[in-house]
Amino acid sequence: MPGITVKDRESIDDAIRRFKRECERNGLIAELKRRDHFESPTVRKKKKMAEAARKKRRKEFKARTMDRKRVDSKSKAKRR
Repeated sequence: MPGITVKDRESIDDAIRRFKRECERNGLIAELKRRDHFESPTVRKKKKMAEAARKKRRKEFKARTMDRKRVDSKSKAKRR
């Protein structure tokens, strides 16, 4: 659980803002949202599989664009 110490002459609003930022950094808010509703194991598995597929597509896309950039830079070098 994140905690903060209120500094001298610090307003309550500033302290609350720092506390919220600290909770966000620690992932507490995301964890609360995730646990807000029950997810069956099959739903969890589907979400995990979808996330893995999304990461794989992104990785392949980046690899393709990097290859294309390499080819473009080689062709420019040949033209010179």
